[in-house]
Amino acid sequence: MIVVINKIDRPDSRLNEVGDEVLELLMDLDASDEQLDSPILYCSGRDGTASTQPNTAGEDLIPLFDEVLKYIPAPEVDENGAMQMLVSAIDYNEYVGRIAIGRVERGEIKVNQDVTVGDFHKTKKEYRSKVVTLYQIEGLKRVPVDSAKAGDIVCVSGLENITIGDTIAQFGEFEALPFVKISEPTVEMTFSVNDSPFAGRDGKFVTSRQIRERLFRELLKDVSLRVSETDTTDSFRVAGRGEMHLSILIENMRREGYELSVSTPRVLYKEIDGKLHEPIERLVIDVPENCVGAVMEKLGSRKAELVQMTPVGSRMRLEFQIPARGLFGYRNEFLTATKGEGIMSSVFAGYEPYKGEIPRRLTGSLVAFETGESVTYGLYNAQERGELFITAGTPVYEGMIVGASPKAEDLVVNVCKRKHLTNTRASGSDDALRLITPRRLSLEDALEFIADDELLEVTPKNIRIRKRTLSNQLRAKERAKL
Repeated sequence: MIVVINKIDRPDSRLNEVGDEVLELLMDLDASDEQLDSPILYCSGRDGTASTQPNTAGEDLIPLFDEVLKYIPAPEVDENGAMQMLVSAIDYNEYVGRIAIGRVERGEIKVNQDVTVGDFHKTKKEYRSKVVTLYQIEGLKRVPVDSAKAGDIVCVSGLENITIGDTIAQFGEFEALPFVKISEPTVEMTFSVNDSPFAGRDGKFVTSRQIRERLFRELLKDVSLRVSETDTTDSFRVAGRGEMHLSILIENMRREGYELSVSTPRVLYKEIDGKLHEPIERLVIDVPENCVGAVMEKLGSRKAELVQMTPVGSRMRLEFQIPARGLFGYRNEFLTATKGEGIMSSVFAGYEPYKGEIPRRLTGSLVAFETGESVTYGLYNAQERGELFITAGTPVYEGMIVGASPKAEDLVVNVCKRKHLTNTRASGSDDALRLITPRRLSLEDALEFIADDELLEVTPKNIRIRKRTLSNQLRAKERAKL
């Protein structure tokens, strides 16, 4: 490895201390002697300098490049063989369609060259196509070129139905390059038009047609995503590889000016040999030794099965098999249990028989009683009944979630209630009330929090949680029927 310590230009930099901490971390991770002898460089990304000495500022980044050339072996390529390129990323342009991005593994690729396109797993028939344009990346720009040789990273347009994992080869000499098979989606959510009382206030794109076009445009460059129509024209089923996969799409749409409502995540089940099967994730966790008990207790209630436990220095590496739905809402619990020091990652492992019920959420919601603006007096009374998500002056509507209740059932609270003026008290006495700092929910926090009868309202400026049925009276009638 090459260890780079950045931001050496800051006045509070701790170069020697950070270098020692990196070495301690490598020892905790059971690094080899060769890895412990890795060179350390001291850089300033803002100034574009690198140095091999901690207290000496460099003039440019050449020392870093020299270390790369010295320690990192150059890839072995065949410049004279038949052209071969693996597509590792996809971009999209309205004028030229899909753009394949990857490295030329062998030979030379040229503009107007006839090629054969196929994939390693034989999921589609090989077909003939033609390279229309060819670009190489220089800085942040794409520069058109006539040809590129083995080792070059290029962008190719003009190839129909190209996708990640495909091999572009010289016509008549097709040989597929190995590529990990892209997993099928395991989690589904419903994206729908925002129909809350505050709909249309923030967003630029709010109609079902605009949302539909955006979702199907995403399919052109995201090969793990699936979008399908529903019984209504206002909703779409969107399936992806997990909560994070779909939350990235939601965040991108929000930043682009879209308004939408999304449902709680649901796993995609399969029926195999007449039995219900569910997606299982291989979960790998790296935590301090004193946090193992808390992590195992939480995961046990989520139907996780411990596969392996390996000590790594002062830390412990745990491997579990866990239902995909068991990971819903777990990330925040994990960070709390490990005091922010834990690392977790998961990968799809396959389908196994249904593991039984998993409790999703043990708390209820604080639901706004009426439409208006929250005030200090109303919030002061509401905070005694649970944890608040909003501050004074926040616009709310009937059926909007304004906090979490410690009890299992929902509680209706009036956060817009003002103190009445009397002969003995002035209205300004509200100033003496002290409010507890509310919990600010990020997009991922909100997706983990919402229950099956709730929706997440996403706009460019706000993230709100609401009940599917906004009217408090209608919800009470629905509960009475149950």
